[in-house]
Amino acid sequence: MKTFTCAAILFDLDGVLVDSTRSVVRQWHRWAREKGLNPDEVSAVAHGVRTIEVVRRMAPHLDAEAEALALEQREAVDYDGVEVMPGAAELLQSIPEGKWCVVTSGMRMLALSRLQIGNLPVPKVMVSADEVTNGKPHPEPYLKGAQLLGMDPDECLVVEDAPAGIRSAHAGNMKAIGITSTYATKELEEADAVIHNLSQIKVSSDKEGKLVVKVD
Repeated sequence: MKTFTCAAILFDLDGVLVDSTRSVVRQWHRWAREKGLNPDEVSAVAHGVRTIEVVRRMAPHLDAEAEALALEQREAVDYDGVEVMPGAAELLQSIPEGKWCVVTSGMRMLALSRLQIGNLPVPKVMVSADEVTNGKPHPEPYLKGAQLLGMDPDECLVVEDAPAGIRSAHAGNMKAIGITSTYATKELEEADAVIHNLSQIKVSSDKEGKLVVKVD
């Protein structure tokens, strides 16, 4: 068991709180076929980073902003197979309000759709792809989340499913827990702890109001 003491927990969304893999892969494959690209090559680089950056990488000749918006609008109404991650609702309920947030590589409208589909609470603080200049693995998204929560970055703990997100957290001087929902344990070895299910995380508060996070 590992124990972390922190002021707040910052969650990635897709692959952490919500399982949207089938929708993501389905829409990326559809987009790739429409643009004459290899669907497997596109989906292989699409996890954990902003849609606009994937478009820029795989199809630099296209209008990345327009393509990203259209693709995420499709994802927002593609509910098939989108489910709450086991243990997500219970974990969020165990954290005091104002001490957690969502930092996602999706746009805000997509993030809200995913939370609503899963009947998960919408946090007061949420950082989305369209609200930062640099996406993960750059530290900006998680640093902005800490700032909006009013917390020092080195007192924040991140929960992530992708190597890019773990690197983003570490670049912002935060600890990171990796969950093996999208990548295998070996690919998450940079994380400070690795879990297979959110039920392995237990949160309580100490006398000073700090969060005590125990990871089985």
